[in-house]
Amino acid sequence: MDIYKRLIKLAKPHIAKLALAMICMLVVGGLTSTLAFLVKPVLDDIFMEKNAAMLKWIPIAIIAIYMLKGLCSYAQTVLMSYIGQRIVADVRNRLYQVIQTQSMSFFTKNPTGVLMSRITNDVNSIQGAVSEAMTSLMKDSFTLICLLFVIFYRDWQLALVAMIIFPLTIYPIATFGRKMRKVATRTQVTMGSLTSLLQETISGARIVKAFGREDYESSRFSKENENLLKLILRSVSISAVSSPFMEFLGGVGIAAIIFYGGYQVIQGVSTPGTFFSFLTALIMLYEPIKRLTNVN
Repeated sequence: MDIYKRLIKLAKPHIAKLALAMICMLVVGGLTSTLAFLVKPVLDDIFMEKNAAMLKWIPIAIIAIYMLKGLCSYAQTVLMSYIGQRIVADVRNRLYQVIQTQSMSFFTKNPTGVLMSRITNDVNSIQGAVSEAMTSLMKDSFTLICLLFVIFYRDWQLALVAMIIFPLTIYPIATFGRKMRKVATRTQVTMGSLTSLLQETISGARIVKAFGREDYESSRFSKENENLLKLILRSVSISAVSSPFMEFLGGVGIAAIIFYGGYQVIQGVSTPGTFFSFLTALIMLYEPIKRLTNVN
């Protein structure tokens, strides 16, 4: 979490925009859970009770919710992207100024390509941390709280059953997230080495040709490029395995909830609207939990 403390310090000059973005995130999170909440009156009042008044007002409410949610989502995305890009530009300027003040021994120890990669590729990762990770921490946390409220409000007993089943999916998500993080770090290091090699060989092309080292340099580049390819394919492999695996676990959990909830409806303990409102909120929980678990 140290990285996020530093990011908050960097974001202080943009506190007004950050506060406005946070308000928009809270609105988006609240409206998302409201949609799940409205499933009950849609089924029970409109389709079961044939309530004409509800038939008029609920569709209008849904349209209004989606309009406001869309506007707030747009504002939040634009504001967080601006803050992220502004921080990236500031950090890049400061990093370049620091590098310019270093001694000649520093430049001897650190290859030019690596320094170039630090200023370009590595600094760009900050933008993702601001616009994506910080957004997820704020918006998804509030969405999670609101959806949990809907779940327990609709059926606290079924919610307790879900709370036993649902956390079983969190450990695999965290495991996949850690693996992806390790691969991403190694990919950045390899990309820096590749950039350094490119800079050295292209800028020193005359020396390479003078000593007839074309084949040797081509072999070095091919080796680094192959390492980068393996890391990228490893990342793709982890991502490809994680998605269907998590969907399977989610499917097992939902199947168990449907069985238990359906039994309650058949016994007259619950209504279809209550159950489907609960189920909608439960399904909506998956994405916020997934993003929060992978936020690092």
